[in-house]
Amino acid sequence: MPRLKVTQIKSKVGNKPEIRETLRSLGLKRINDVVVKEDRPEIRGMVYAARHLIKVEEVE
Repeated sequence: MPRLKVTQIKSKVGNKPEIRETLRSLGLKRINDVVVKEDRPEIRGMVYAARHLIKVEEVE
């Protein structure tokens, strides 16, 4: 199953609480944090919501 490498590239300060909680749910706490998640619809939704703060790459 494909996986997504998610990197936080911008600060969550100044964003809505929902976006901050989304980053926390993804496992991102600070700039340059990297997590690898399964490519599932739930994760894609979280990535879409915080797309202006993160960078996403597909890995195998």
